[in-house]
Amino acid sequence: MKFNTTIPSELKGHYLKEIELYRSYLQKNDLTRAWHHLERSHVLGQSFPLEHTYSHWLMLKFGFRQRNLKEVLGQLLRLLVGGWKSFIDHVPLGNTGGSNVPPMKRMEIPRDLILILNNYRKS
Repeated sequence: MKFNTTIPSELKGHYLKEIELYRSYLQKNDLTRAWHHLERSHVLGQSFPLEHTYSHWLMLKFGFRQRNLKEVLGQLLRLLVGGWKSFIDHVPLGNTGGSNVPPMKRMEIPRDLILILNNYRKS
């Protein structure tokens, strides 16, 4: 069994860029684009416990900000199990992390993120 603990630095830069874009759009109150980048951070970080958990934490805060009870409850559930699923490398690749999709559903990964993830896996 493979254990994931720390995100590789090559991948972490891309993850942090998505978080930065999320914050930038959130500050501009462009909630659609903010959420889009938060989902992308989830896709990039979901195999690593800290990054995975942090993406869900931000999604929980976003849900509170929107007064979206479904999102808040969905994120609370994901916060309880997401980190340890990452640790044992048992995550549904491509899942965007929001409560609008089942927690264990694999999803198509955007082409640009596939390239990033493939480059990380080669190194």
